[in-house]
Amino acid sequence: MGTEPLTTSVTLRIDRALFSRLQAHLFPGDSDEHGAVIAVGVAESAAGTRLLARELFLARDGVDYVPGEFGYRALSARFVAETSNYCRVRNLGYLAVHCHGGSNQVAFSGDDLGSHERGYPALLAVTNGGPVGALVFAQNAVAGDIWTVDGRRPLKRLTVIGPHTRDLYPEPGDAPSYISPIYQRHSLLFGSAGQEILSGLKVGIVGLGGGGSLLNEWLSRLGVGHVVAIDRERLDHTNLPRVVGASRRDCAAWLQERRWSWLRRAGQRLARRKVDIARDVATRAKPDIIYERIFGDIADEHVARRLTDTDFIYLATDNIQSRLVFNALVQQYLIPGAQVGVKVLVDSLARRVANITTATRSVLPGVGGGCLVCQEVVPSDSLQEEALDDDERQAQRYVEDPEVHAPSVITLNVLSAAQAANDLMMMFTGLYDDDVKMTQHLNFVGSRQLKEFAPLAHESCIWCGTMDHAKYACGDRARLPCRQKPS
Repeated sequence: MGTEPLTTSVTLRIDRALFSRLQAHLFPGDSDEHGAVIAVGVAESAAGTRLLARELFLARDGVDYVPGEFGYRALSARFVAETSNYCRVRNLGYLAVHCHGGSNQVAFSGDDLGSHERGYPALLAVTNGGPVGALVFAQNAVAGDIWTVDGRRPLKRLTVIGPHTRDLYPEPGDAPSYISPIYQRHSLLFGSAGQEILSGLKVGIVGLGGGGSLLNEWLSRLGVGHVVAIDRERLDHTNLPRVVGASRRDCAAWLQERRWSWLRRAGQRLARRKVDIARDVATRAKPDIIYERIFGDIADEHVARRLTDTDFIYLATDNIQSRLVFNALVQQYLIPGAQVGVKVLVDSLARRVANITTATRSVLPGVGGGCLVCQEVVPSDSLQEEALDDDERQAQRYVEDPEVHAPSVITLNVLSAAQAANDLMMMFTGLYDDDVKMTQHLNFVGSRQLKEFAPLAHESCIWCGTMDHAKYACGDRARLPCRQKPS
């Protein structure tokens, strides 16, 4: 294998709890060198390779981390064998970790690089192709040397996922480039550096009805640089009061409002797709935005995979299968997100509204991050109902009229979506501290009561748990819970 690095970028993502454990081990206050191993999942996309921290093995000083033959210290042969075999059996990558002194800048020593060249080609074979590599940390910096069967690449950055989501680099970056005066009022809150962070984000929005269309406009006006928008529907005339930017012309209202069904059907076929309307809204607010429109369903694997390299995902649909896939993307690919929604219960006998609730559920990777399965908002009976075909589903309906829809008003969507939009802004620009509690909010509108719920956590959860069978941080090396594309 050649020593020249490839140009395709490699990044690493790690949840805040795992990162805190690693930092405490590497920097206990003794100014000495310490070691560890991180087992990582892998996600490949056109943007490059993302390594996903799944498991941390702390090397014991004098036992697992010992005086080195060529350098100051090294992981013991036994520790390397045990941890690399763990990674091989579970189809994970292997990253050796140690620390140097300093704060904001770090680099490998010549002895470090020499040990990589002696050992990593063999370790690639042991781990069935890895990737394998090394990280070296200072207090606020990290450098990486990553080896794959295709070549050797430096680590571009490490992203710590949490209430304060931040990036670490080998050395301080350049000052923010020119920021448009359009965002001058923004910079008074989070600075030009914060605005540059927002412009570099890639955000997914699943569902472009009331909540999703609001988020779409707000994010583009915040200056988010790249949006992936997913919706499988065309605009219905009943959507007009709730979809930002929609017009009567967009839904061919002069046809959809006719009394004859064949004219209504023609209007539905001529109506514009919600993703196209959303793109128009976003580009009016930010003409240079990168906007990916996907007319499809996140329940289909080829659609869901378009989100695996995003930085944040919003779920704004009331579909239970969508919740399951969204939750899997958060946990399997270490992508923070939020689910927003409105539920209006109507007492049909009393002919009155029984309850109005808006929900904002922040979902971060890891145990205690708000996994929707642990929160019990992905009920299996509803998943089974959604798996039925149209005739089977109609046979189980309590309301026989297929035209009956749940009540929905855009001002209710605002209550749900606003907190979720602010969470993204606060998390990525550093306005939240690390210890902020990302509770989930239910707003009982009729009684004007806002209740917060601490995230539930089950270590045995297949999505966010710590058990061997969990899909947490497995990336591409585990299947998403999607419908498979017909062969």
